[in-house]
This record gives sequence, structure tokens and C-alpha cells, in this order.
Amino acid sequence: MGGKRWSPPLRRRPSGPDWAAQAPTWRQARPALVADALERASARPSGNWFVVGASREVRAGDRPYGRTVGGLEVVLWRSDDGGLRAGPGVCPHLGAPLRDSRVVCGTLVCHWHGLALDGSASGGWQPFPVHDDGVLVWVRLDEVGGEEPTELPVVPERPVAGSGVDAVFTAVGRCEPQDVVANRLDPWHGSWFHPYSFVDLSVVREPRGGEDDDAFVVDVSFRVAGRLVVPVRAEFTAPEPRTVVMRITGGEGSTSVVETHATPLTRLNHDHPRTAVVEAMVATSQRPGFALARAVAPVLRPLMRRTAGRLWRDDLAYAQRRWTLRSTGRFPG
Repeated sequence: MGGKRWSPPLRRRPSGPDWAAQAPTWRQARPALVADALERASARPSGNWFVVGASREVRAGDRPYGRTVGGLEVVLWRSDDGGLRAGPGVCPHLGAPLRDSRVVCGTLVCHWHGLALDGSASGGWQPFPVHDDGVLVWVRLDEVGGEEPTELPVVPERPVAGSGVDAVFTAVGRCEPQDVVANRLDPWHGSWFHPYSFVDLSVVREPRGGEDDDAFVVDVSFRVAGRLVVPVRAEFTAPEPRTVVMRITGGEGSTSVVETHATPLTRLNHDHPRTAVVEAMVATSQRPGFALARAVAPVLRPLMRRTAGRLWRDDLAYAQRRWTLRSTGRFPG
């Protein structure tokens, strides 16, 4: 009888005010506060590392994976032992798109003239440093980043490997990475802009600017169905210029994370910028029944991506609107 008392993960929310009657948050969402948080995030080092996609997307097989980052074509593939390889996506011989080539026995073979690349320098082709963290794939592009390079990217702390269910969602918008990051550093818009997902949101602590105290702390309920919700406490931080992490620190799913990575597809100051939002969700729970969720992870991942997609349909509109106003000198403040 001394064990911890079981409690259901869902709560029945009392009937409350409708959308228009909830407390306004525009006074708390001070533009200067968001701008200062964005400025601090932008000043943190990235080591020139960029997220290019999900680890599962770069599969062993006969086809490589291609992505353009900062206007630079990148190609990735796996060797016979599963090791990750990356480098320029333009063949140095006559410019063939290597993303359309084939992988034969772990070697990338150009489909125009047969230049074979095993991941080491060859024929004028030079590899890029690459990192697979088990959920996401990163590539270091010193030409694009322009910072002091680091050996490894700034990978956010996640639940213990194997203890959670992870999924990765990707979308592309006409904006710059800072517009995506600014969206995530404005938690006050949650229950106004996404009432289908969030209710009863309140920011209980704002960042104070120090490295050890630069987080937004939020109490919020995730809407499941009707009046059934899951209340949690979450913390938003920006460990590097193109990443915002939401970590659940209290309530159901504690230590679960949602990482939002903003990867520029076009070069800096492009007239028509495009940014990829690569969002990694790693859900976990201390409940014994969560082992079933891990067992059916392939079924859950599409549902997780669909949920993220609904949110980003709106949030990309937010980010794109912000870029449009900035680029025409009409952004408030």
C-alpha cells in the first residue's frame, strides 16, 4: 500500500470562457522582451552546424539524401556499415546533381560520368563534417555559418535513448530563421492562435537574461478532446541561434522535448528567403503503460507529425508575416 497513488493522465477541464473571453496576453507579450530573447539566442555560437533532416530519412540503400542549406547543395548517404557521409551536392567534374546519383556498396557514384565517392576527398570533392545524434542529422558548413567551427553541434538534452518515442516533422516557409525562432520565443500566442491545441496558458516566469536563467516557463493544458486536457509546466530555451527547445518540466510526460530547428535554405539576405522548420518531438513517460507506446512507435509517428503540421500551418503564417513586415520596414517597434 506504500506505492505511489495512480492518477489519470487526463483532466476534465471545467467549463470556462470561450476563445474571445480569455484573458488578453498582448500586454505581457512585450515586443522588446521577445526581441531581447531573440538577440541573446542569435549571439550564441552554433559552430556552423545546421540540421538537415531526420536520421531515418538518410537511409542505407541505393539513394542519397539531398538538401540545400544557405544556398549550398548538400548530399548525404550511408556507408555499408551505416556510417554517415556528407559533402557538396554538386559534382566537381561537370556539376551533376549528386542527390540524383546512386549509392553502390556504400559508395556514391555520380550518374553522369561515374566519379565514385566513398566520403573522403576525391576528384576535387571535399567532405563536410556530419553528425547523427540518433534523431536528427547535422552538417557543418563553415562557408555558410561564418563562425568559429566546433567539433560537434549543440544537441539539446533529451530523454534517455530508447525511453521515448520520437518523430520529426519538416515544413518550409518564406522567411528567415530568426522569424521562426521569434515565433517560438513568444509563448503568449499559444491559446489565442492555437485554441485547438492549447488552453489555460500562462507565462509564470520570464527570462532574466543570464545563461542559467534565460527561459520562459509556461503553465498550459494540451487539449486532447472536448474538455479533456493534459496540464503541464514547460520551459522554452534557445541553446543556439537556430534552435528553440520546449521541455516539459512538470506534469505528464516530464522531460519530453520538442526541438524546433530553423535551417536556412537560401543564402543570407536573399530577396525571397526560404527556411526549413525541422521539428523533433521526443515523448516519454514514467507510466508503466508507456512501454506499449514505444512498441507501436511506427503507428504513433505519423500522428505526432500530423499534430505538429497543424500547428506549423499557423506558425509558418506567423513567421512569414513577420518577415514580410520586416523586409518592407513595416514591422512594429
